[in-house]
Amino acid sequence: KALDLWAYEQRVTLDFSRPGRPQDNAHIESFNGSFRDECLNAHWFLSMEDAAEKIENWRADYNVLRPHSALGNLAPGAFAALNAPIHRPSEPPT
Repeated sequence: KALDLWAYEQRVTLDFSRPGRPQDNAHIESFNGSFRDECLNAHWFLSMEDAAEKIENWRADYNVLRPHSALGNLAPGAFAALNAPIHRPSEPPT
């Protein structure tokens, strides 16, 4: 009920995947598998703080350093740098 109320107040449409149909959102299922295999199953978490630190380290590696095939085998940071606009959208082009 709380999620439904929040979604209504934020004008968000909830769209749930069908149970047993991981192909409904293949990108998320792929991410979940990587996260589970490479982080959750690879570490013992001794406290919430320990878990937060280990998960943050994995997230930083995944989102900043690791090459992704969907980005032409570039790390997200490198991809963003190559594809950044030369001017700010609020400024006229030079």
